[in-house]
Amino acid sequence: MFSIGELSKRTKVKVPTIRYYEEMGLLAAPERTEGNQRRYDAAGLERLSFIRHARELGFSIEAISSLIELQEHPDWSCEAATEIAVAQLADVRAKVKKLKALEKELARMAKGCDGRGLSEDCYVLASLADHEHCEHEH
Repeated sequence: MFSIGELSKRTKVKVPTIRYYEEMGLLAAPERTEGNQRRYDAAGLERLSFIRHARELGFSIEAISSLIELQEHPDWSCEAATEIAVAQLADVRAKVKKLKALEKELARMAKGCDGRGLSEDCYVLASLADHEHCEHEH
């Protein structure tokens, strides 16, 4: 059995986040000692590791909840899990596309100013003040 502090150390998930996951129903409420301290078993540790990994991959709380439900029903089809992963992949790809456009625009802005002039003539500041200086919508 693990205290919440020990669970936090082992999973690298902060204590308030563990409590939040309990409140959201992602992590089952643990047993309590006579002193009302939480005690987690190996299944709690495994579940929290699952949640942490899913969060690192960008899955939403709702998606993780659905994935946990699938995990708890090993006789169900994994089609829904695949759909959730495909949706997350599409979201990540959209973010990467947007970040690449932002990178290109920022590089163009930075290149437009040599950094040696006065701020009143700074292309970076002018670009930030007036979106018309940008080449693309972002």
